[in-house]
Amino acid sequence: MDFKKKMTKVFTKQVSDLELLVPNFKIASAIIHYDETSPHLHIVGVPIKYKNKNGMSKQVGKSDVFTKTSLIKLQDEMRTLCIEEFNKEYKLNTVLKEKKKGKNQDINVKDMEDYLEMQEQLDRNQKNLEKIKEESTSLKDSTNEIKDIVNDLKPTLMNKNNYTIKQQDKDKLIKYFDKVDKVNNSYNKIHNLYSSLLSVNDKLKDNRNTIKELTENNKALELRVNKITKKLIEQDNAISDLKEENNHLKNIINKLENFFNKFKNFIKDRLFSSKETSAKYYDITYDMYSHGVIDKDTMIEFKDEYDDYKEYLNNKSKHHDDFEL
Repeated sequence: MDFKKKMTKVFTKQVSDLELLVPNFKIASAIIHYDETSPHLHIVGVPIKYKNKNGMSKQVGKSDVFTKTSLIKLQDEMRTLCIEEFNKEYKLNTVLKEKKKGKNQDINVKDMEDYLEMQEQLDRNQKNLEKIKEESTSLKDSTNEIKDIVNDLKPTLMNKNNYTIKQQDKDKLIKYFDKVDKVNNSYNKIHNLYSSLLSVNDKLKDNRNTIKELTENNKALELRVNKITKKLIEQDNAISDLKEENNHLKNIINKLENFFNKFKNFIKDRLFSSKETSAKYYDITYDMYSHGVIDKDTMIEFKDEYDDYKEYLNNKSKHHDDFEL
């Protein structure tokens, strides 16, 4: 259960990374398969091409979004981001195998810890290496001579288990034993050097793996930063375009407001003209309201103006009739 939970997080991150790397690929479905030998993710989406000159401005554009070159690059980038998330979830330091021909470049040992110490030990023991080689050769020659001495030993007359040895042969044996001791001492020194080399070699391996891991993590981080930076630049450009379009719309709105204000003033002037003209323009105004040319509030404003003018005309006519009486 814990395995599926962790892998689901890895796959989920892969989906978001794919959206980051290919923003023109709109993901419609992402399904994880755990029922097979190797867990994998099936993604279904639509590649979109924008600002088309012919037909719709937004169209399906598989050949524009995905090319042979872009797919190879996408695979490498997804591998880099995947291993980073995988190591993060499982607390590992796994590195991917290099996808290139030829041998991988070895890490320069001069950059490794304890290299100088190892170099000093090599320098100090270089003479010992030469010396032990000479001693080993000499010891080999002396061994045959010692064998001859041992084979020629004569048992004593009193005890056949005891042997007599000449003083000259005894000196040769002592000298031979000294050589053996020297060779053993030299061997111990070489053994210490060998142990030191093994220790440094282990550190080199650890450092090599650490450097690979850090390099891949750095690639993943750099990749995300570059994509996010590119996305921010695109958003800044889009914001600039929207600001420009907004200013254009503001100018249009201002012109429309000026036009509508002039239109309202024109209608109001006609509503305060002669009785016949006023009624005619009121009918025209109501007809425009009925067809949605002007809104309800504007129509109410016009009606109030017209009713006030009619009341004014009625009062004026009434006062004129009273005067004649």
